[in-house]
Amino acid sequence: MNVYDFDKTIYDGDASLDFWRYKVRKEPLLLGYLPYQVFSAFLFKAKIISRKEFKQRFFIFLRSIHNLDLSNFWDQHQSKIKPWYLKQKQPDDLIISASPEFILKEMTDRLQISLIGTKMNPKTGKITGENCRGEEKVLRFKKQYQDASINQFYSDNQSDTPLKLLAKESFLVKKDQLSPWS
Repeated sequence: MNVYDFDKTIYDGDASLDFWRYKVRKEPLLLGYLPYQVFSAFLFKAKIISRKEFKQRFFIFLRSIHNLDLSNFWDQHQSKIKPWYLKQKQPDDLIISASPEFILKEMTDRLQISLIGTKMNPKTGKITGENCRGEEKVLRFKKQYQDASINQFYSDNQSDTPLKLLAKESFLVKKDQLSPWS
């Protein structure tokens, strides 16, 4: 099996931010949460709150959304899946991402591949368990796939080093450039 990070790896951008922008364009009143989101970002950067807490605070806007509209979102953003990935996609590919599963599920279903992501309540923004990042990706992979091995792993981020160490071969992705990750 080949394993991929999603944002900035096979997807040109950050799906969570793109989803937020999409919803703000449709529902401008969601900008009312922006001061709280910016303040929360400041607290996170100052190491006053955890990444998990920041993420839950950022997604507070979900409380005011009545229709997630993920099918239309992905209709508009599916073209951001990178062509190099589409050329090598395999049916047993797995995405492991820190992005909320509820955002990515529509896209991974369209690609007919598997997904492990951050489990988040799409009505409240509350995370169940831990944010799926770093070592948590390894724990979630081992729990779900037990004895499976990773042939190739692709990521844009050094925070994925714990998952890279499980793979027979790993690649760092910058834009559309793949380079061996030693």
